[in-house]
Amino acid sequence: MNTELLEALEQIEKEKDISKETLLEAIENSLLTACKNHFGKADNIKVNIDPVTCQFSVYAEKTVVEKVEDDVTEISLEKAREIDSKYELGDIVNVEIKSKEFGRIATQNAKNVILQKIREEERKVLFNQYYGKEKDVVTGVVQRYLGRNVSINLGKVDAILNENEMVKGEVFKPTERIKVYILEVKDTTKGPRILVSRTHPELVKRLFESEVTEVRDGIVEIKCIAREAGSRTKIAVWSNDPDVDPVGACVGMNGARVNAIVNELRGEKIDVINWNENPAILIENALSPAKVVAVLADPEEKTAKVVVPDYQLSLAIGKEGQNARLAARLTGFKIDIKSETQAREIEGWLDVDDDEEYYEDYEEYKESQVQDEEAYAEDAEYEDYDGDYSGDYDVEAEDGDRAESAEEPDLQAAEETPEE
Repeated sequence: MNTELLEALEQIEKEKDISKETLLEAIENSLLTACKNHFGKADNIKVNIDPVTCQFSVYAEKTVVEKVEDDVTEISLEKAREIDSKYELGDIVNVEIKSKEFGRIATQNAKNVILQKIREEERKVLFNQYYGKEKDVVTGVVQRYLGRNVSINLGKVDAILNENEMVKGEVFKPTERIKVYILEVKDTTKGPRILVSRTHPELVKRLFESEVTEVRDGIVEIKCIAREAGSRTKIAVWSNDPDVDPVGACVGMNGARVNAIVNELRGEKIDVINWNENPAILIENALSPAKVVAVLADPEEKTAKVVVPDYQLSLAIGKEGQNARLAARLTGFKIDIKSETQAREIEGWLDVDDDEEYYEDYEEYKESQVQDEEAYAEDAEYEDYDGDYSGDYDVEAEDGDRAESAEEPDLQAAEETPEE
């Protein structure tokens, strides 16, 4: 048994995940290459390798002739009978070749063949390993900045995080561990080239799958995602089990599950809403945390008209239009938002056609309007919604005036009271 060769092959197989059969094939090819360099040809050279013991033998098939014209392929009858007296003219004789007799150049070439095969197989193994992780999330270690790009070590290979796939304002430190979404894996001569992202919407979906058991098991489905990386994300969820609340499952106890994802995304706000087949109800949910009075949706034109209370208009639109923009992206509808006052001023703005979905809770809203306005006046300076949804509460000047007007009667009464 060739113990040294066997141990070397087993070690390479373990470290580089290259099968022993592939390595033995590389050794066989290297011996054939060495023979070709030594003799000038290797058409009649045969190599036998025992995969169990790693014992190998190299021999040349030579034809028995009276007069030898080619030493590589022919052998005289006299020399053939020295090996075995039964040989006759025209027989094929297997002549053993001692690999130790090969010259330095032939040996070096054989070595290069083995190394080249190992490198090729190593690249192939790495490519297959990470190609299977394409469109998935992995944890990497920040290596260094390459210009404006970042090199991320994924274990056995480095990935590239391009500038346009980085969240604006996000800065990384060497040795920092981050989660990235694998966009694409390319096979190149220098090994797999892996492109990753921190801005892709699927990153949020994969993080929910890893954090929320119900999503991973398929009980809760993430129907659609709208994301503005680094700022805010809206996701619509649906439960296949009537006993499971999809929003509650994603948020977790005291927000533990969603907060873990928010921390990974470095404070990016996440709104989790209920998905509904009725586009009007879905649009109402998508505009959360703003309250909606009425929704008129046209599924064919993919347009929707939305009425919100006057004091909720700025919240429905969001800071720089972000809430409305994400809701439109999430639902696929072009959304036109008006306050109650604006809707009344436009004649026929909420007329319903037969092909339009209409949703209205106006009467229910009217009953609680007074309480809502009082609560709003007390909380006019509230800037961060602390519930299942989190986001910036953009308070416009008109909302501030509304809050101040609620206190004016008391202030005036105090001024008119004569001093005792």
